[in-house]
Amino acid sequence: MNKKDFDAIVVGSGPNGLSAAITLQREGLSVLLLEAKDTIGGGMRTEELTLPGFKHDVCSAIHPMAADSGFFQSLPLHDFGLEYITPPVAFAHPLEDGTAGAAYNSLEETAQSLGEDGKAYKSLLEPVIQHWRYLEPDLLAPLHFPKHFFTLARFGSNAIKSANTIAKRFHTQKAKALWTGVAAHSALPLNYAGTAAVGLVLGSAAHRGGWPLAKGGSQSIARALAGYFVSLGGKIETGVYVKSLQQLPSCHAVLFDVSPRQLLHISGNYFSESYKRKITRYKYGVGVFKIDWALDAPIPFTAKECSLAGTVHIGNSLKEISLSEKTTWEGSEATAPFVLLAQQSLFDDSRAPQGKHTAWAYCHVPNGSNKDMTAVIEKQVERFAPGFRERIIGRHTMNTQQMEEYNPNYIGGDIVGGANTIGQLFARPVLKYSPYRTSAKGIYICSASTPPGGGVHGFCGYHAARRVLSDIFSKRELPA
Repeated sequence: MNKKDFDAIVVGSGPNGLSAAITLQREGLSVLLLEAKDTIGGGMRTEELTLPGFKHDVCSAIHPMAADSGFFQSLPLHDFGLEYITPPVAFAHPLEDGTAGAAYNSLEETAQSLGEDGKAYKSLLEPVIQHWRYLEPDLLAPLHFPKHFFTLARFGSNAIKSANTIAKRFHTQKAKALWTGVAAHSALPLNYAGTAAVGLVLGSAAHRGGWPLAKGGSQSIARALAGYFVSLGGKIETGVYVKSLQQLPSCHAVLFDVSPRQLLHISGNYFSESYKRKITRYKYGVGVFKIDWALDAPIPFTAKECSLAGTVHIGNSLKEISLSEKTTWEGSEATAPFVLLAQQSLFDDSRAPQGKHTAWAYCHVPNGSNKDMTAVIEKQVERFAPGFRERIIGRHTMNTQQMEEYNPNYIGGDIVGGANTIGQLFARPVLKYSPYRTSAKGIYICSASTPPGGGVHGFCGYHAARRVLSDIFSKRELPA
């Protein structure tokens, strides 16, 4: 093999770019990680967006998949300053009658709180919790023959269903709403097949280890990953916006933590016409409109369970949330949108000045929407927390275009790297034996637009790097 400046170059320092770089560097390769911005992190960044002293997570905020990631757990990230804080309630769901459903970290406690629906809730999630160590290697990986076929098949019998179908197992509005809120993270209409899978994975995570946040902000995860990578001998350069392959030093392989659309702009001349056609057809999902607030006091939710939760799902009933997600998918902004809200400062006092607080929220909007959703989002919060508006002392908003300008991976404000439809569950970004390979030798994609998809878990980068190690460096006996 001819001598190169580096064995491999990774473009983009999101969770998957960092994970790919670490995986390669741990195998003794020389790896260069390039980042367009002045700081590393991708979706894991924390900034003072509103007022001095108020630290806001720019994109990802709550990290059940990061804390539970088998790959991240294999790394000594605590040694590099990463600490998780786990609220007693993973997610809460307020209702208009003043009550709320709550997913406590304990499955038993949650089931008891749901009364007559407790048994159905427990029977739905308990098998996923008990068998997660067998499910994770098959679910959070590219398409392959499963190692635990029957366990995966049992999971799939529910996961393939729509969230609305699963909701029929419950009788009370509280249980239906609690389930619907977590399933709505799929960012798809809730009558679509496969939307139950997201609810099962994230719902079970609540009772496997909770839904934690990173102390000091999501940037702490990026710093820990980068610190470990550098300790292995890896090199990072920031402020390098890669627009063509000609910019790069010589290497044996390049891995791109970018969207398929960006990849086409950067490397398109190297791809076959067939691959270019397929990657052009890749479908992006709905966008988001995001708000960060500086507050002079905590959000005054009527339901006490919401003040114990790091995440609050605001949308009232199954019917309302289903309508909101369907309306958005069909190209219109919802008048009463489903809102995903995080209140990190309740549990991490480093996020705001003493006695003050932060809050983080977004709703789904059509891809590329320019509509200002500030008023409707704040109306939704006020609906379940009267007096909320009076506590706002600072505000920062981002529409879909601003999200994409901030991070070009977020095409049209799509923060999960592409629609989570059944067709794109494994065919991300194209249907191939190895979706990380492109049609050009030595060029790979490792972003959330590859399996297993969005979420701060690092598996897209990890699996892409394993493919590179096998294809280019003949390292075929890597442990899974």
